[in-house]
Amino acid sequence: MQPSPDPALPPPVVILVRPQMGENIGAAARAMLNFGLDELRLVAPRDGWPNPKAVAMASGAAGRVLDRARVFPTLAEAMEGVQRAYATTARGREMTKPVLTPAAAMAEARGVAAQGARVALIFGPERAGLENEDVARASAIVTVPVNPDFPSLNLAQAVLLLGYEWAREALPAHPLPTGRRPPAEVPADRVEIERLADHWEERLDAAGFFFPPAKAPGMRLTLRNLWSRLDLTRADVQILHGALRQLVRPPRD
Repeated sequence: MQPSPDPALPPPVVILVRPQMGENIGAAARAMLNFGLDELRLVAPRDGWPNPKAVAMASGAAGRVLDRARVFPTLAEAMEGVQRAYATTARGREMTKPVLTPAAAMAEARGVAAQGARVALIFGPERAGLENEDVARASAIVTVPVNPDFPSLNLAQAVLLLGYEWAREALPAHPLPTGRRPPAEVPADRVEIERLADHWEERLDAAGFFFPPAKAPGMRLTLRNLWSRLDLTRADVQILHGALRQLVRPPRD
């Protein structure tokens, strides 16, 4: 599981208001767990709860998010223990309320959580989104700056976006390996690259490549520098050795 920005910060509660399809609830649970969010609250799910389609879509580890999910009859009751809530919606609202991007909202949320407050992220039903009565209960609105001609996001996509922005500062600068690297991807060490450079230099020398003699030292230095700049794997080194051997091998009859 990805960590919270600070292990001491409680991650946001995710509240799905009147979700319509079990598959979307399961997909949202998967998106939550991608970024360390594990508290799910459901407000009046259309098809009741528990929902086997949600379990099937959650697939494995994310099922524990569903196992712990709590169901509430109203949004007001689902906001138990929450001090600041962010309502996700693409539509304009005729109410005075801050409107933030996911990045700005989650930066603010991290600051709020650091002060000991609990944060909630509110998502509406798939077909129509949150109603004004839902948005009125939030502290701020979160709107994703997408194509204005098609602003609609899938429920799980919206959860994923906010989860990513919440955890972004704690994420590694480079993707973590998912397991042992296959041999073809293991970086070649300097000794292996030196041997490759020696092999090519030897064969090029035998072929008369370093000519005229006055330019040979500079040519050798340029080639050595070229090899050291290449980001070669062990498999790369092996194939370059093999290619050179084949090139200098006498042709077959």
